[in-house]
Amino acid sequence: MQQDIPRRPSGEEEYERAREICLRQLSYSARTRAQLATAMRRRGIEDEIAADTLSRFETVGLVDDEAFAAAWVDSRHRGRGVGPRKLAHELRSRGVDQKLTAESLGTITPEEERATARALIEVRLAGTRGQPAQRRARRLTGILARKGYSPQVAYDVVREALTTEGEELTDVIESLPDGD
Repeated sequence: MQQDIPRRPSGEEEYERAREICLRQLSYSARTRAQLATAMRRRGIEDEIAADTLSRFETVGLVDDEAFAAAWVDSRHRGRGVGPRKLAHELRSRGVDQKLTAESLGTITPEEERATARALIEVRLAGTRGQPAQRRARRLTGILARKGYSPQVAYDVVREALTTEGEELTDVIESLPDGD
């Protein structure tokens, strides 16, 4: 009795498989070059075939890390209020290189960053009314820290918001732990 030995796919079949993997991944959402390379590697596509396929996809504009990073920053910062630190981490984890990450984050002006942070705090401010000023400041700066804002931006925005409500903050902000 002869066993069937699995046939190794031809180069052309491998290219077609790589193409299908990329198209399937891109049908769900935009992906970075690194994400697509990882998907192909997991499915056993050789690195050379994956690189060739990704180059062809870049040539026709289906893979564009620069556009991905710009859209990601726009969507997450302006749409969800995510701060620059968290955005940088998210882009790095998706394989966007440091230069493109920095360029994309450079589109966020300091004024825009503070306005977005302030809008996040406005939503949560009412929920902290009636609590001691120190607790309010700690909770609100914690919210901004988890969203990826620098300690300085968080402290400034919270100080401004609480001062507007008439809270005395002389010792509150100083008692908060330093971050960075």
